[in-house]
Amino acid sequence: MTAPIRFVFGLHLHQPVGNFDHVFQQHLDDVYLPFLKAVEDRKFGPIVVHVSGPLIDWLEDHGSHWLDQLGRMASDGRVELLLAGYYEPILAALPREDRLEQIGWMRETLMRRFGVAAQGLWLTERVWEPDLAADLADAGVGAVLVDDRHFLVSGFERHQLHRPWTTEHGGRRLTLVPIDERLRYLVPFQPPAETATYLRRLRAEGQPLAVLADDGEKFGGWPGTREWVYDRGWLANFLTTIGQCIEQGEVQMSTLAGAVAAVPSGGLAYLPTASYREMEGWALPPLAARRLQSLETELGDRAHGAEGALIRGSHWRNFLAKYSESNRLHKKMQALSRLCRARGNPQDARHSIGRAQCNDAYWHGVFGGLYLPFLRAALWRELARAEAILRANESLTHEVIDLDLDGREELWIHGPACSVLIAPHRGGGIEEYTLFHTGVNYADVLTRREEGYHQLATEGARSSDTPAGGAPSIHDLESKLGLSVLPARDHDDRVLLTERVLDVATTEADYAECRYQAAWRILDVPVSWRVETTESALAVIVAVAQEGAPYFQKRISVNRSGEMRIDYQWDPKAFPAASWFAPELSLAEALPVVCEPAGEIWTYDITTVAKSERGLDHTVQGRSFTPRWPVSIGRASISLGPNP
Repeated sequence: MTAPIRFVFGLHLHQPVGNFDHVFQQHLDDVYLPFLKAVEDRKFGPIVVHVSGPLIDWLEDHGSHWLDQLGRMASDGRVELLLAGYYEPILAALPREDRLEQIGWMRETLMRRFGVAAQGLWLTERVWEPDLAADLADAGVGAVLVDDRHFLVSGFERHQLHRPWTTEHGGRRLTLVPIDERLRYLVPFQPPAETATYLRRLRAEGQPLAVLADDGEKFGGWPGTREWVYDRGWLANFLTTIGQCIEQGEVQMSTLAGAVAAVPSGGLAYLPTASYREMEGWALPPLAARRLQSLETELGDRAHGAEGALIRGSHWRNFLAKYSESNRLHKKMQALSRLCRARGNPQDARHSIGRAQCNDAYWHGVFGGLYLPFLRAALWRELARAEAILRANESLTHEVIDLDLDGREELWIHGPACSVLIAPHRGGGIEEYTLFHTGVNYADVLTRREEGYHQLATEGARSSDTPAGGAPSIHDLESKLGLSVLPARDHDDRVLLTERVLDVATTEADYAECRYQAAWRILDVPVSWRVETTESALAVIVAVAQEGAPYFQKRISVNRSGEMRIDYQWDPKAFPAASWFAPELSLAEALPVVCEPAGEIWTYDITTVAKSERGLDHTVQGRSFTPRWPVSIGRASISLGPNP
């Protein structure tokens, strides 16, 4: 007879900064309350639970009884609570001091609220980079959960991954515990008997450990799972089935700490930068994503085997290269984090920056993420709050700085009321316009881009591999997406303001769908620039010359209260006589706009088509405003801001 296999059952419960109250409440009612009640009633466990900081904060105000129940179970040894970055950041994407601080906030909360000195860590989105080992060890973390794929891409065999392993960085040691991908796909989507069969098979092979750790929201929060898990009895059957395995001596429930203490380490492992399999595919550019999809289709079932593990997508940080909006948010957060520490690290500002590190709005996969305007807006609001604190006593000034770290310098204008980022290499495009009193970055408008799944969706929905008698996983639902036509795609990444000259034949409908070619656009020509300052305002003058003679100039003026005015002057002879000067404003939220001279303004909703757990969502990201003036007039202006 062999010993029972240790089974670690882990849940990651989370909601992002900026999510709606009704979504928090729905998940409390449909997932968190019924799941914990069922586990407690059946005395099942111990189980392992991570609750994210934003969810803890909401529950303190709206569901403290649930936190009390969780605390009782932790005190009784039926729940092991895990650390993480408090506000659910991708730790690998943070400066070292911020990583340690985020984990410290979670450690303090678990001790204060539950009396727990946690040592295990849930790694957000399982994004791993080798240097994390030293920082996690310094933060007091003993063991971290990572995907088994992290090992497979390094050449490990699957049968080696049912035990802890040890890694180090700079001489600081950390225990790595692989999560079993097979269990992630079985639970809760397949009948419980399949999980029991799998655990028995592992035990028969002499494996000492099986680890499941995944989003708790799939137990009632994902489409179709509420009915499957509770109404149709999956959870009750699962608890009964695994309970029978326990009674028969086949399975022993274990905490993460207990597993690490009882199961000998497999030895030394050095893992590459990695995240879970799906994430690495989502991070790819569109063409590469489609090539990866073709390769996986060609491999068939082998795509999930040893061969498939060696065919990889990209790493999480590639989202920052894929989406300029994500990168600007990330680099602005880093810049304010440095400024905050330089100015004594005031805690109100520091926690706002911490909330702005919440990962969901920085990337996009099968869930909306970056494509959800309210999530991005929430993080920009936190950055505005932090910057208002840090710049309260500043005068209006500017820096020439490569803020987004793309190798080209920007002009960062800031003062007590606003923060403005102007990119000379993009024709003086305004990449950020944040007014502190509203907490809004009015330039936060997502570009209409090609995504790899757009083309696949037009080719027809693919059949699901979900066996009969199970529930579709989020990836099964993803495979059924379909589009009749490709969505509109912008010619360039959007900024708050960019300038073009349009042919008279361009129609408003063609303009809105990007079915046109500009007669001239500022992005196509080199510009010169300079800064002028007065007592009450700062101005950036951008000029375009031909053969040494300037033929176009715009003057962007910002005053201390954050009001902005753009004055244009151009030589009509430089453009086709029958054409229109047409600067485009892309605004995330309504803002007073005054054009001089007044005239016709083309407007349309900037709508993206992106995957979500519900299917393909058409989401309004902002509104486009394009005043049109005959090039013959030679001058015009736009004013915007609190009181233009």
